[in-house]
This record gives sequence, C-alpha cells and structure tokens, in this order.
Amino acid sequence: MNHEAPILNDAFGISWLDFNLANVLMIIVSSLIVFIFCVWASRKLQMKPTGFQNFMEWLVEFVKGIVNDTMDWKTGKVFLPLGLTLLLYIFVSNMLGVITNGVVGHDLWWKSPTADATLTLTLSAMVIVLTHFYGIKINGTKNYFKTYVSPMPVMLPFKIIEEFTNTLTLGLRLFGNVYAGEVLLALLVSLIASGGLGLIGVIPMVAWQAFSTFIGAIQAYVFVMLTMVYMSHKVSSDH
Repeated sequence: MNHEAPILNDAFGISWLDFNLANVLMIIVSSLIVFIFCVWASRKLQMKPTGFQNFMEWLVEFVKGIVNDTMDWKTGKVFLPLGLTLLLYIFVSNMLGVITNGVVGHDLWWKSPTADATLTLTLSAMVIVLTHFYGIKINGTKNYFKTYVSPMPVMLPFKIIEEFTNTLTLGLRLFGNVYAGEVLLALLVSLIASGGLGLIGVIPMVAWQAFSTFIGAIQAYVFVMLTMVYMSHKVSSDH
C-alpha cells in the first residue's frame, strides 16, 4: 500500500509555498534527540569518563580524526563542531525510519527525514555554502576567487559545474541509500502483515534492519568525510 506524506499547501497564504508536515515533525524529533543526548552526555563531566561521556569523547576523537585526514588541525579545528553535529544528526535521522514507520490513516508521519531529497539537498547546499564562506574568510576574497581560474582561466566553467555536482552528489547519495532502505523495509512489513511470508518473514526483516543500521552509519560517515574534503579544498592551499 502506498502512503503519502501529509502536505500543508499554501503555507502562510503563499500559493507556491508547501510544507511536508512529516518532514517538519521528524526534523524536530531528530533535533531533540541529538540535543538531549549531547546535554545528557556532557552534564556531569569527569576526569575519568564513563557511560555517555565516554561515548561522546570517542565521537569527538572520531570526528577529529576525519578532520586530521583532510587538512591540518590548526586550520581544521574550527570545523570539529560542524562535523560532530552532522554525524550525530544524520545518523539519528537515518535510524528513525529503520526502527519503524508510523502511518495515520493514509498519511506517513513517522519516517527518516533523510529519506526525502529536499532535506538531504538542503544539507548538502548548506555545506557547499559554508565551504565558500570559510574559503573567503580564511584566504581572502581575491585569493579565493583566483583558485577558480587556476592553473588557467579555461578552468572556470568546469569549477562552477563542479560546485553544482558536489551539491547534487552529496545530497542524493544520502537520500538514495536511506530511501531505498525504507522502501524495502516497508515491503517486508507489508508481506508479513498480509501473511505472504508468515512468521519466517521476521528473519529477513530483522536482517535488513541490521543492514540498514550499518548503511545509515556509513552514510553519516561518508557525508561528514566529504564535507571535510570539500572544506579542505576551499581553506587549504596544500590539498
């Protein structure tokens, strides 16, 4: 059975402005989960970390390693909060649709917000805009725009096209993997509910959930890694 997302049309009286209410809900849920986890993990800091604090410190070191792999730490340390936020937010968003899908009537309310290309392309566009911002801030406007005609002016159109392709590939890669996982999971659930697979269908469903969890983690890592790669191309002279 196909379920459609609830849409708010003509928002704020603007004829062309529509909101996907499920996306709005799940963006809020994802943000709250990440916020509560970070506050909980850092509320009682100790010299010998345990529990959530230990896990949070591991995450910080993990993201620090990603930054160090793409640029020198002196330049890249400012991007640690960005990488950590993206890693946690994207991973949590990917997992929400793996746990379950929530349908009210014929409207799909509970799902992964990253299973919508609008959100993933917005994230990728935000990343690309930030790379330009920090590129100009660190290198200066004149030196930054010189890179677009280096080593020769004929490179300008190719480098402009590259900015658009980076945005599309970064966002669509995340969307495609998460959306495909949710579609197959929904199909397995439908077959089990209809009796097509019987109880034995639980086995492939659980296996696919485990695999989707792995894919969700990998895609969060890939998104952060590519973010830092694109950032290093703008802020480092030795990339």
